Amino acid sequence: MEESDPTPAAAVIESCTFDLIEPSTFDLIVIGTGLPESVVSAAVSHSGKTVLHLDPNPFYGSHFSSLSPSNLSEFLLQNSRETPAATHFLQSNSNDRQIVVNLSSRPVYSDVEIYNYAPQSLTADHKFNLDISGPRVLFCADKSIDLILKSQVNHYLEFKPIDASFVGDANGTLSLVPDSRAAIFKDKTLRLVDKNLLMTFFKLVQQHWDQQQDDVSISDDDLETPFLHFLTKMNLPRKIQNIILYAIAMENYDQEQEDLPQGLILKTRDGIHRLFLYNTSIARFQNSLGPMIYPLYGLGELPQAFCRRAAVKGCIHVLRMPVLALLMDKDTGQYRGVRLSSGQEIFSDKLVLDSSYTPQLSLASSPPLPLRESLQGLTLTGVQGKVVRGICITSSSLKPDLASFLIVFPPRSLYLEQVVAVRVLQIAADLAVCPPDIDVNEGKKLLLTAMNALLKVPTLDCPQTHSTENNESMKEERPILLWSALYAQELTEGQFGTISSFPMPDGNLNFNDLLDVTVKMFRRHNPNEDLFPEISKPENSENDDELNLDA
Repeated sequence: MEESDPTPAAAVIESCTFDLIEPSTFDLIVIGTGLPESVVSAAVSHSGKTVLHLDPNPFYGSHFSSLSPSNLSEFLLQNSRETPAATHFLQSNSNDRQIVVNLSSRPVYSDVEIYNYAPQSLTADHKFNLDISGPRVLFCADKSIDLILKSQVNHYLEFKPIDASFVGDANGTLSLVPDSRAAIFKDKTLRLVDKNLLMTFFKLVQQHWDQQQDDVSISDDDLETPFLHFLTKMNLPRKIQNIILYAIAMENYDQEQEDLPQGLILKTRDGIHRLFLYNTSIARFQNSLGPMIYPLYGLGELPQAFCRRAAVKGCIHVLRMPVLALLMDKDTGQYRGVRLSSGQEIFSDKLVLDSSYTPQLSLASSPPLPLRESLQGLTLTGVQGKVVRGICITSSSLKPDLASFLIVFPPRSLYLEQVVAVRVLQIAADLAVCPPDIDVNEGKKLLLTAMNALLKVPTLDCPQTHSTENNESMKEERPILLWSALYAQELTEGQFGTISSFPMPDGNLNFNDLLDVTVKMFRRHNPNEDLFPEISKPENSENDDELNLDA
C-alpha cells in the first residue's frame, strides 16, 4: 500500500511559539536542510531510526535553496557576517556533568554585490526561484538520478530537459557542442577531417567501454596518462580537445597549465568515464533527447523532496529554530545533545551540523582537556578555497529559439590568463523559476567578462546606457541585464564523527561528489544498513522507476 504524504502541518513545526519538541531524545539530530543533510535525514528515517531535522531559516534547502531576489539578497548578506556567540562555558540545565558549548555562525559568503538595474521590471519578486548553489543540472544517467529513483522521491519532483549545450568565446559567439553523431554531421564549423577524427574517437571510447574488441580498447598505460595527452595522441585538434575536456567531460581547470597540481590533472581513465556518463545520459528518458535535466521550480526542490520522504518515515522537521549550543560531557568531551533558541535541550546519539556553525573554544575559560580536544577537532572546518557564483536576470533569452541551455567558456576563451572554465546556465519561464518573458542566467573578473560577452550590461550611473566594450560582434540584439548577484562562497571539507558536517556546495555542474560524501557518512554511521534498501512494490504500482519529465 502506497504511503500517504503527510500534510505540511504534520511534517513540519514552525517554531514561532517555541512549543516543546516531543520526544526530547533522538537517534540523530540534523541541523540544516541542505541537500546532503536532507538525504541523510531521509535515509536514516527510512532505516527506522528517530530523526529531528532543524533549520534556523524559514525555508527548506539552506545553501541549496532557490529563493526570490529579495530573499536571496537577505540570505547572502546575512551569511556574509559572523554571528558571535558567548565564549564562556555553562552548566547544562538537565545534567551537572554536561557543559554547554556555545555556537557561532561564521560567514561562508563574501564579496557580495547585488545590483538592480530595472526595479520597475521586477515587480513580481515572488515569482522568481534563484538557485544559491548554481549553476547545476542533473545528468540523466548519474548517481543523483539513481538515488532519486531508489529513494522514491521522484514522486515529489518534476523535471524538464536542458535543450542544448554551447561553447562560448570572448565575442559572445556560441557554437553548438557536437555531442552526438547527428550533431557532428550538422556542425558547420568543423572540417570534414575533424568530423571524421571526432567520430573515430567517440567510436573508440564506446568500444573500450563495451569491451567488444580487445585490440581497439584503450591500454592501461594510456588510461593513466593525462587526458589531454591522450586527446593529442588521437590527433584531435585543439578546438575539439577543448570541447571534449570542458563541454562534455566538464573539467574545471586548464589542463594546459605547466604547474597544474597533480590532483587537478584529469587522467584518461576519469575522462573516459565522464564521456560515458554524458553519452549514456542522452535520451535515457523518453521526453529528454539531451543528457541534462533540471527540476521544475529550481534546485531547491531537491532537498525539499527528500525532507518530504523523511517526514513520511516519521522525521520531525522544525524550521525557524536556531541551535545556540552543543551539550558536551564534562569528563569525556563526548557530544550529548543541543540547546535550541527556545531554551529546550534535545539529546541524540549523533549530530549532523551545518558547516557554517563553529563551536566557540575559549582557552581562557579553561575547559577540561577532553572537551578541549573534542572542540579543537570541530573548529577545523577545512576551508579549501572559494567558488565565485553569479546570477543574472535578463530581458530576454540569449537564443530566441531556445528556452534553457548550457554555455561553457573553456579556459583561455575569455582572456589568456583564464585558468578555469566558466559555465552559464540559462533557465527560462517554462521551468517556473521566473515569470514569463524573463530568463535567468546563472553564471566575478571571469563572470563579469562572460556577462559582457553575452549581455548588454547597464552602467550604474545611467541604467539606460549599456556597456559593450566596443565589441564588433554585438551588432545583433542582445538581452539587457536587469538584475544581478555576484558572490564568493567558501568550499569546505566534510567531517565525520559523532558530530559530522557536510561540505558546502562545490563548483561542479552535477551533485555526484556531494552524494559520494553523503553515502560515505551514512555508511560510517550505519555500517550494516543499505542506503534506501529495496522494498517490495505492489503489482499495480506504476512509474516507480520513472521521472516526471515534461517535454
